[in-house]
Amino acid sequence: MAKITLDHIRHAYATAPRGEDTQYALKELNHDWTDGGAFALLGPSGCGKTTLLNVISGLITPTEGRILFDGEDVTHLPPEARNIAQVFQFPVVYDTMTVADNLAFPLRNRGVPADKVKSRVADILDMLDLTGLADRKAHSLTADLKQKISLGRGMIREDVSAILFDEPLTVIDPHLKWQLRSQLKKLHRELSTTMVYVTHDQTEALTFADKVVVMLAGEVIQVGTPEELFSQPEHTFVGYFIGSPGMNVIPVTIDGVHAKLGEHTVDIGGAVDAPASAQMALGVRPEYVRLGDEGLAFQVDRVDDVGREKIVHGRISGNKVSAILGEDDTVPTDPKATFMPQGINVYANERRVEVRR
Repeated sequence: MAKITLDHIRHAYATAPRGEDTQYALKELNHDWTDGGAFALLGPSGCGKTTLLNVISGLITPTEGRILFDGEDVTHLPPEARNIAQVFQFPVVYDTMTVADNLAFPLRNRGVPADKVKSRVADILDMLDLTGLADRKAHSLTADLKQKISLGRGMIREDVSAILFDEPLTVIDPHLKWQLRSQLKKLHRELSTTMVYVTHDQTEALTFADKVVVMLAGEVIQVGTPEELFSQPEHTFVGYFIGSPGMNVIPVTIDGVHAKLGEHTVDIGGAVDAPASAQMALGVRPEYVRLGDEGLAFQVDRVDDVGREKIVHGRISGNKVSAILGEDDTVPTDPKATFMPQGINVYANERRVEVRR
């Protein structure tokens, strides 16, 4: 187990970066990730998640800065010297070995006593529901079963500093993903091993991690618990990326304690400090938009019935706004929208600003 420190890390794939942020796949990062925590790196394709994971693992040496494990500088150490386990996006197994031998290989390679190897392999086989396949050769298995072997091999060592997962459930059948995420959480609780999990899937990130690291264009834009990311997104991208549907982002002008939305006025509950030239917006999640007979005129575009709820897509003063209703609720004939005060966030140039109440 290890505390992972990113100390002024930056990385560029160009051989001679000119110093501008645009030249860097990873912009400057300074973060401490606690010993024994479960972290998810979440963001769209190309945002730098895998680059950062490979910097942590030692597959990439950063252009600038240091990576520390428990205060020890490991920046220039290779992966095998960092005492980490890594599970990749696609399965890496030994086809000629049995399932049990694949799992046992990392332990046998380190000289672990045979009785300990047998016990640990049995635990992982049971955890991943692979006991019945223990003596099967890996070449005969499906891709999702091979990936379960890769997961098990990453988890089998109990003495690692960290376990790193690079989108490990990509090839897993959808109905098995929930089960495997639950098993990973259970393993984390049992071992308290530092785990870092890369994904572009918000469900995977929010159900696995204690803290989610949201990335965009090589930058970490927020680190928080799932609840913090939902209730107080520090950037409009976080609000949009987290949630289904994402947060409504509505351009406004601020006048004292009110937001001007076209011909409408919304009480934001206090004053905000923002540059006079800033582009201001309200961020309101669909869960906090109420449709009734009073409020802001709401033009309905369509209604999506998704089973347990209805998602109503419409416009307020020409701005797209979504609201969530219960399955048995009806959309008013001439709907008006109100925003619940606890669900309103205010943004200046896409960054959240505090409301002084």
